Amino acid sequence: MSRITTRRKVIRITRAGEVRRPDTLAVEEPLELRIAGEPLTVTMRTPGSDIDLAYGFLFSENIIDSVDDIASARYCAGTDADGHNTYNVLDIRLRTPTPLPSRRFITNSACGLCGKTSLDEVRTRTRFRPRYGDFTIDSTVLYALPDELRSQQAAFAVTGGLHAAGLFTRDGTALVVREDVGRHNAVDKVIGWAVRKNRIPAADLALIVSSRASFELVQKAVLAGIPVLGAVSAPSSLAVDLAADAGITLVGFLRGETMNIYTDAQRIDIDKGVVAL
Repeated sequence: MSRITTRRKVIRITRAGEVRRPDTLAVEEPLELRIAGEPLTVTMRTPGSDIDLAYGFLFSENIIDSVDDIASARYCAGTDADGHNTYNVLDIRLRTPTPLPSRRFITNSACGLCGKTSLDEVRTRTRFRPRYGDFTIDSTVLYALPDELRSQQAAFAVTGGLHAAGLFTRDGTALVVREDVGRHNAVDKVIGWAVRKNRIPAADLALIVSSRASFELVQKAVLAGIPVLGAVSAPSSLAVDLAADAGITLVGFLRGETMNIYTDAQRIDIDKGVVAL
């Protein structure tokens, strides 16, 4: 089921003239999540690691606490015009019936909070508040992680159109890397992996993302008990505020041998010679 990329015709205009050729694009398709047959959400995602995506989403929405809450996950019969299964409908069975949110979610590849109807619904509640001293990481290791993340982005290498997220140990070992057209989906996929592997709270891991650090990504890190979030681009003001309130370390502009540490710098062992402002 290799549907991560597809080909489309394109007219490429350069100084040398016009070239007509096929182009490789990242696939974006809807995934409908159901709980015991009842529709819960439709999210736009890149196919692949759908089980991880579902587990991560359900965990982030406080519908499940661990992998033990899941009885089964299976694809349903969603078909295209030719009658082929699209693998775009996933049904989750919980071991214990759980009241579902009164609202239903509709999310797109750019927004993981779409469908929320009140400020109370976006407030973070977590049992896994990180503690100081439990996890530290050397700055030289941290500098290397975006390149390590990029080296495992096979689909991005041919499309240039996918976000990535990865969970790394303090020595820089990548435990899991996932790609998706939605940055929140990529994070849900790696958190879903951690749920399946009983690695929640992920108090001994750093989350690295190829995008900016938005409020929703910090929120997901907080919920999973992840102590360090590093992004190659900028954070938002609300992301910094949430990270500071939750006590996690937020790093932005993690590129080459530079970074901005916005909150809780004590988790990062900075090499001597680096001037801390």
